[in-house]
Amino acid sequence: MADDYNMSIRKLLKQVGVTSQSAIEAALRDSSRAAGQTHTITVTVKSESLGLNHKVSGEISPGA
Repeated sequence: MADDYNMSIRKLLKQVGVTSQSAIEAALRDSSRAAGQTHTITVTVKSESLGLNHKVSGEISPGA
C-alpha cells in the first residue's frame, strides 16, 4: 500500500476515534439510563466506492 494511502487512513482513523469518543461521552453524560450500566457500541466503516461495510462491536462499562 502506498505511503500516501497509509497516512490518509491513519488521519481518518484518528478523527474517527476522537470524534467517536466525544460522541459516546456526551451520550453517556446526557442519558438518564447510563449510570452504572454496560452499553454495547457498534461502529460501522463504510465505503460505497470500495464495497466496504465493516462492523466492530464492543462493550463499554463503568468498571472498564
